[in-house]
Amino acid sequence: MTAQGNRLPVGGILYLILAFMLGAYFTFAAVQGDYGVFRQVQIRAEAEALRIERDRLYEDLARISNLTARLSDRYLDIDLLDERVRDVLGYVRPDEIVIR
Repeated sequence: MTAQGNRLPVGGILYLILAFMLGAYFTFAAVQGDYGVFRQVQIRAEAEALRIERDRLYEDLARISNLTARLSDRYLDIDLLDERVRDVLGYVRPDEIVIR
């Protein structure tokens, strides 16, 4: 046997190293990159948190719209008006006793 028969060609080794490096880079980019798996999970979690916040804000808006409609000129709820005046301004009638 000759000495050249036992040696691996340098070009083949360089090719394998280059292929491994490219594979490692693309694997890392697929997992950690801007559009990677971890980022997709993070985006889904943020979207779910924003959906929950949106639903809570819609509920608040519906409640506030209901109170506004009940205090409007077209439909005046005297009991609600009395409650709000007492709560916000601290009014009491002269014949009432306040217990704190």
